[in-house]
Amino acid sequence: MSVAMTGPSYSMGQSGNSLWTQLFPSSPSPCDRYKHASCSYDGNVYILGGRDNSCLRDFWRYNIVCNEWTELSCTSEAAPEELEEHSMVAHEGILYVFGGMLDSAYTKCKCALWVFDIDKQKWVQSQEKPSIRQAQMPTNRKGHSAVVMGSAMLVYGGYVDIKGSSPDFWSLNFDTMAWSQLSESQNSSGPGPRHNHSAVVYDNCMYLFGGLRGLRELRDFWRWNSSSHMWTSLRTKSGPSKLIGHSAATYKDCMLVFGGGEIQNTPTNSLWRYSFTSHTWWQVAVHPGCNAPSKIHHSCTGLGSSYEANTIVPSVGSRLNDKHRPFKNRCFPASLTSLESEGAIEMETFRLDKCYAGDSFSRCSELESSNQDLTGNKDPEKTGNCLTFEKANRTLWSYKKDDLLQGEDEDIVKHLPDLLLVIGGRPLTCHSPISIWHMTLTAS
Repeated sequence: MSVAMTGPSYSMGQSGNSLWTQLFPSSPSPCDRYKHASCSYDGNVYILGGRDNSCLRDFWRYNIVCNEWTELSCTSEAAPEELEEHSMVAHEGILYVFGGMLDSAYTKCKCALWVFDIDKQKWVQSQEKPSIRQAQMPTNRKGHSAVVMGSAMLVYGGYVDIKGSSPDFWSLNFDTMAWSQLSESQNSSGPGPRHNHSAVVYDNCMYLFGGLRGLRELRDFWRWNSSSHMWTSLRTKSGPSKLIGHSAATYKDCMLVFGGGEIQNTPTNSLWRYSFTSHTWWQVAVHPGCNAPSKIHHSCTGLGSSYEANTIVPSVGSRLNDKHRPFKNRCFPASLTSLESEGAIEMETFRLDKCYAGDSFSRCSELESSNQDLTGNKDPEKTGNCLTFEKANRTLWSYKKDDLLQGEDEDIVKHLPDLLLVIGGRPLTCHSPISIWHMTLTAS
């Protein structure tokens, strides 16, 4: 029987803080970018396209636990061309990419939907699934939102070529690969035309915030009910200001909104939290001693059980033929040597004034006692081959790379701690590797 890792209580009230830590990617890794798309599936993060000095056509998989990047093929006939401001979602082992084409006369592909099979590790024609001939389907667009609700992908708005901001609302049925329009362009009861907004799903409803309507920045907030197919405007006294190019994720019973800006050249580092139960906004403070990055046109993805709306973890029973495998969990004090011999995954409260045996642990715990704390910039060599992050009581959880190679990765994925990755965005970093920050929420 699998045993979940035990640790400090991790609930957060309105007085909680956000703890930000920059990750230093291993080599090779993608270049820094913005207007890209990312999503997580089964403990891995997938990143596609975007811009640096030009539009990019590359596809990468990131293993957060091992801190390793793998470049995947994006050159087959079924693969997308260069894309920017597109969307990518995951559902049952398949990645669905929509929109973002350059719309030039030299574009070889006129289809705005691409499908990547994670198990086969290849791009496949979307028509390979059972489909029906359709009279209508959404045209290529940029800056739209795409979320997964049940067995469908919901796409709202976007910038459509010379037509500008769109109010279209579409649904793609994953089982039939059939598109259906959920609201007409003339419908004035919903959010209306917009792009560069954000959207999340919670309890069979889609929540949409901000964006651009033409050249006008927005801060309105909407809910779409999948049962009644009705839009509701959510008016609150507080909340974020006008935002474009921000990101959003569902965390427990809340919506997290990060970054973006009131205009294109003013990225912010504000993190806001909206409670779906109390219908209130509050700004999340930054943990003392760390700084959140100012980002716009970035992407974010959540990992861990509290981000289940964004992180799809396959059933452990189906993955392991209904046979539970033991998950070793050890808490110090205990002999480090004996634990390493058992191949365990260790948890320890690290202290700045203590030395640790073992190469991986010593490198993970080199948090120089100068003004650099757990969230300060460190030499990439000092991070080691493991993921570390801090809980509210300064407890570091450490996953050693060697442990992941002994058949326990399924359990590690299941018990991944809750963290939000913020990937890329403007301003670009001065060095080539993509900018990655992970954020955890702590109780004050």
